[in-house]
Amino acid sequence: MTDALPHPGPSGLAALLRHAVGDPDTAWSLGSFGAVAEFMRDPGETVRLGERDADGAVLLETRTARGGLRIRLDPALRPFAFETAAGTGWSQSVALCLPAGACAMAGRRVVTELGPDSDAIDPKDREAILFDLGLDLPQTDACVRSADPRVIERIRAGAGLPMFDPDSPLRDAWPALSPERIFVCRFGRIEVSQPIPPPDGRSPEGPHTHVLPRLLAARRTHAATAPIPEGWTPCAHLFPPHPLKDLMGRPIPFDDARHAAFQTLLERWGDPSLTALKRDIRGRLERGEPPAAESGLDRFQRMTVRATLRQVAAMGAPAPRLAEWSARFDRPDPDPDAAPSGH
Repeated sequence: MTDALPHPGPSGLAALLRHAVGDPDTAWSLGSFGAVAEFMRDPGETVRLGERDADGAVLLETRTARGGLRIRLDPALRPFAFETAAGTGWSQSVALCLPAGACAMAGRRVVTELGPDSDAIDPKDREAILFDLGLDLPQTDACVRSADPRVIERIRAGAGLPMFDPDSPLRDAWPALSPERIFVCRFGRIEVSQPIPPPDGRSPEGPHTHVLPRLLAARRTHAATAPIPEGWTPCAHLFPPHPLKDLMGRPIPFDDARHAAFQTLLERWGDPSLTALKRDIRGRLERGEPPAAESGLDRFQRMTVRATLRQVAAMGAPAPRLAEWSARFDRPDPDPDAAPSGH
């Protein structure tokens, strides 16, 4: 149902996005299942924040030396907040969704030269040459950009072939070339200026990209663990500050304010049935009720229960029978999206 997500109204959407763009503790991603660009910045990092009107639309922008982000307040855009049980903890994010029929991008299948990147966030980059990688993603054009004549010549040599074609001269050349990566959706883009690590290397801290051929082969728009309502496609995500870890995933003492802030987002822009389930589980834990022998919970309901139990444990909230509940419900489902890291 395409009416499953409530309209936040222009002011509600603008407030959410303005706060997130201006917050150095919020991370972002843009892409599709198997190919994603991520943007984040350090609190003390030199940054240029901007907001400007173009064709009647408000553009929110931020650019550092390592990467950039642009989000346009598209009236069709809907935020959807959700949590998943991840590892021994939980993740939290807000998906920025478009109707499934309104998110399609160019769908190119071979490396294709597009000309100067006239939409670059920084004006100095608008003469650099943009190339579509030809990944044929449902909601994203995954591109690279360079102003270096040597790099441009090398990429042109692989134009007209799929990125992963065994005969492509680009197949193993990307780490050495390390062009900027530009991932674009209908309402925004993420630019990554950091080098591409070798296949056995690690992604750098800060903005980076991942391209995983095995996941791309699934031809999905998002992970199976994300409870995106039917009829909607997540084109980008914002990740508000987590109560148990910093932007780099390092553990921090539990932060009540961060936790409460995301619970407010869940109540406003989450799935009402899942937020009601969370409230019910919390109430039963506080009352010291034993775990129910419930059956028939779907995947997303089970994840909600697990995330709630882990949050109660992290908060140290009164829950005398928490161990019983965890033994009953905190058994993770197999992860169909598990894959080794890659770039």
